[in-house]
Amino acid sequence: MDAIFLSSGDVIADRRFEYARDLVAEGDFAAAADLLEQTLELAPGYAAAWFTLGEVRERLGARDAAAAAFGKAAAADPQDRHGANLHLIRLGVAPATAMPESYVRSLFDGYAPKFDHALTQGLSYRAPELLLQAVQASGAAMTFAHALDLGCGTGLGGAAFKPFCAKLTGVDLSPAMLAQAKAKNIYDRLDAGDVVSFLDAGTARYDFILAADVFMYLDDLHPVLAAVKRAMTPGALLAFSVETHDGDGVMLRDTLRYAHGAAHVRAALAVAGLTLITLEPATTRTEKGVPVPGLIAVALLPPPLRGRVGEGGH
Repeated sequence: MDAIFLSSGDVIADRRFEYARDLVAEGDFAAAADLLEQTLELAPGYAAAWFTLGEVRERLGARDAAAAAFGKAAAADPQDRHGANLHLIRLGVAPATAMPESYVRSLFDGYAPKFDHALTQGLSYRAPELLLQAVQASGAAMTFAHALDLGCGTGLGGAAFKPFCAKLTGVDLSPAMLAQAKAKNIYDRLDAGDVVSFLDAGTARYDFILAADVFMYLDDLHPVLAAVKRAMTPGALLAFSVETHDGDGVMLRDTLRYAHGAAHVRAALAVAGLTLITLEPATTRTEKGVPVPGLIAVALLPPPLRGRVGEGGH
């Protein structure tokens, strides 16, 4: 985590917090909780300590006390860079909402240097490969004039599709991830920002849009798919992956990523005016050696219907 919100500004409180983190690493959660409470007596507004106390209390089986600590962490850091509100959602004491931008940015800025290795080696990540196979199987011509990689990260998805794109643009919330992508010389343009805001503010139109393992950081897919539709040329394709579950709606998994039921995906595409071509079960990664259930989707923005002979007065 960034030192700007790991430090309380009190040297003694910071030292106790670090000792408490050592105790957590050793598995001594009761002692860690006690030391964190001492830390917070010295620095009552210390968001990092409140957040860690929430995690520790949950390990001790004190869910209500954990939720109270996460609430204090969220109040102490309005930007919610630790993601305390996500834990409140996961614990069932707050409704599902979009993830805080500051949390996502901080998460991936810290993850960027080891991202490629961690995903491909540690998590058997294969979303780009599965998405490419799905687009090829859709019968697409595989020649895209201008493609957009939403949440491009370090460029793993862009690398898979670059051979088929005359021009490729990437957008991501994390500057550190974008720096990794830039070094690969995959993209013709890279932009920093939230994907929905980027789509809403932009004037470019794309004949292919990719979102590889991005939508699990969004709760409701309706807004992003509506924004995607507005950025597509008639006849354009959208390919994306989501994590999923057996229900119909949206749930926040313990990994702090959203899982979308197939019914939610279908409904959001339909409301956006996109025609579903493919929606297939797949796993794009493993977690602790266990495949994570997911869906691979390909959708089309239908071109305008031509008027039949005799219509229009001619």
